[in-house]
Amino acid sequence: MKLLRRLLPFYRPGWHLVVLSLLQIGLATLAGLASPQIVRWVVDKVLTEGRWSYLLPGAAAVVCVAVVQGFLRYGQRYTMESVSQRVIYELRSRLYRHLQNLSFGFYDRAQTGELMSRVTADVEALRQAAGMGAVNGMMHLGSIVGITTTMLLMDWKLALVSLIFIPFLAMALTRFTRLSQPAWRRVQEQTAKLTSTLQEGIAGVRVVRAFAQEEAEIAKFERANSAFQATNLKAIRLQSFWTNYMNFLAALGAVAVLWYGGRQVMNGEISVGTLIAFNTYVANLLNPIRMVSWITSMFIRAGAGLTRIFELLDTKSDVLEKADARELGRLTGQVTLEHISFSYEGQEQVLDHIDLEVAPGKRVAVLGMTGSGKSSLINLIPRFYDPTEGCVLVDGTDVRDVTLESLRHNIGIVLQETFLFSTTLKENIAYGKPGATMEEIVTAAKAAQIHEFIHSLPDQYETVVGERGVGLSGGQKQRVAIARALLMDTPILILDESTSAVDVATEHLIKQAMDRVMQNRTVFVIASRLSTVMNADMVVVLERGRIVQRGTHAELIEQEGLYRTIYDLQLKPAEEYKASKGVAV
Repeated sequence: MKLLRRLLPFYRPGWHLVVLSLLQIGLATLAGLASPQIVRWVVDKVLTEGRWSYLLPGAAAVVCVAVVQGFLRYGQRYTMESVSQRVIYELRSRLYRHLQNLSFGFYDRAQTGELMSRVTADVEALRQAAGMGAVNGMMHLGSIVGITTTMLLMDWKLALVSLIFIPFLAMALTRFTRLSQPAWRRVQEQTAKLTSTLQEGIAGVRVVRAFAQEEAEIAKFERANSAFQATNLKAIRLQSFWTNYMNFLAALGAVAVLWYGGRQVMNGEISVGTLIAFNTYVANLLNPIRMVSWITSMFIRAGAGLTRIFELLDTKSDVLEKADARELGRLTGQVTLEHISFSYEGQEQVLDHIDLEVAPGKRVAVLGMTGSGKSSLINLIPRFYDPTEGCVLVDGTDVRDVTLESLRHNIGIVLQETFLFSTTLKENIAYGKPGATMEEIVTAAKAAQIHEFIHSLPDQYETVVGERGVGLSGGQKQRVAIARALLMDTPILILDESTSAVDVATEHLIKQAMDRVMQNRTVFVIASRLSTVMNADMVVVLERGRIVQRGTHAELIEQEGLYRTIYDLQLKPAEEYKASKGVAV
């Protein structure tokens, strides 16, 4: 009931259709109740009184009632399906909107396949219950109430005898519900695990093939598939047993009518037509009762899915926007980190008391060994995460006091993991600025040294790239991502290993082009290659989450420390070689 109360607001926009469907169900139920009464009347008139002239009008009346009932059934199903489609549309949209607003921290923990299962399989289970399940549930409930009431009004003694199985049916239904609920919950969970295994296997197929692990992945999928099958079969066994048991109980009612009603006919207490009408009502009652277990199972499965859906909707983002957050205009680019400490999920600190102030238009290089906290540091600036201590300021304003959208519109970023959408190269480059002109797109592509490659393609900028940029090399994808960031023309630019997938010659060309576009911007560059940080206004060297050195390349090269060590390993041999050949360094 708690879940249903939360779901009711989704029905409000289509409440008039729900009312219409209920009205149609009521009229269809009345029509269904009328047919046995017509048969009763015809049988008594024809067989008892021998008035055969009533046979044809009676048959025509039954046909007319069936036609009217058919139209009403069609209308009720269509209207409720319309409502359910609207409900599911809104729920699915809200789920996707919520997923888009959750923080990076949530996705560090979540599995893509499991999330897909909630948005697809769980929502589909709810759609079936909210549409067909709700229609059938109300229809059969109306039939049970209507038939029972009519039988009691016709002959309460015979009605009580025919309904003797109802208490046992109620007990069976209660036990079936209690056992089915956890069973269908496990089915939904296994569906999510199967989807997750499938998604990982397809997304990582190149790695699988490269390491010849096809059989291992097939075995992993078979285990997930077998677990899903076993869980499903257990739930189906429960449903099959209790459905047949309830059918058996319902059949006892028909036996009771024939035994007790037959005796009443022989004693002259009721007419043959009344017995036939009673028998028809009992037969009509059996189908709704049979459907009770099926509908109950459908609603239980939908309830399990709805629980998982609301669990996701109730998940709070680690990064929350204040109710009174203000819009940022265009920044000058000043960035200040005050006493910053940060850890993921309360684990060991990744950043430890970082203080850094960067003036507008300055270029800052962040250097350090793997795991030193470089990416974590720059991820705090666009507020992908919030620091556990301290604050991040842009132009003197705490990033927690401004809207996320206006903050991120001031920051262009090339992430370490390049992601391209399955659309044209033009749309991929213009992703951060959908209204960009073709001239702006080409200018950004030229700055990222990707224009000539795109121009050589048959469809040029209209070329559609595959999923995640399949069909492009790592360097080409990275340059498209750089063009995407440059097109936004932001005062702050973050480059996280942005040239790690390009060769040295291309890196040199990109550096030359980007030297021009970096003018008058605050730039943070994270790089493992020392060659990309030598011209920075400030080099920040991180080690175990702390700033151990800061200064220019010329200053740091004269100091003992991590920067000098990296320099000796990467650049010094090359410079000595060039000097020996008389090449200018």
